Amino acid sequence: MAGEPQADCLFCKIAAGEVPATIVRETETTVAFRDINPQAPTHILVIPKVHYANALELSAAEPAIAGDVLHQAGLLAAEEKVDETGYRIVFNTGPGAGQTVFHAHAHLLGGRDLQRLV
Repeated sequence: MAGEPQADCLFCKIAAGEVPATIVRETETTVAFRDINPQAPTHILVIPKVHYANALELSAAEPAIAGDVLHQAGLLAAEEKVDETGYRIVFNTGPGAGQTVFHAHAHLLGGRDLQRLV
């Protein structure tokens, strides 16, 4: 069921503490952790604790939690000191866009020149 943890979802397992990750922030609704294959010096994933396959499903069903994901990404950009030099918040949606884990998540990228597409 939408919103419920999925037994076969890596990010649901990270949110539940069943799979280790380098967690940098946790709130009532989100978990943020460092990407294991970083594409920039700062590469943090911010996930909702509820399970939705992508950003569109999350924003339609739980707009406040979608806002929390964005808000936490912005706070982390400041903590990581990439807020003044520039950063990206990216939601990949679907396999054609590079989504490999089908649990909505934002990539916070910064710490290098991001003028070209990643």
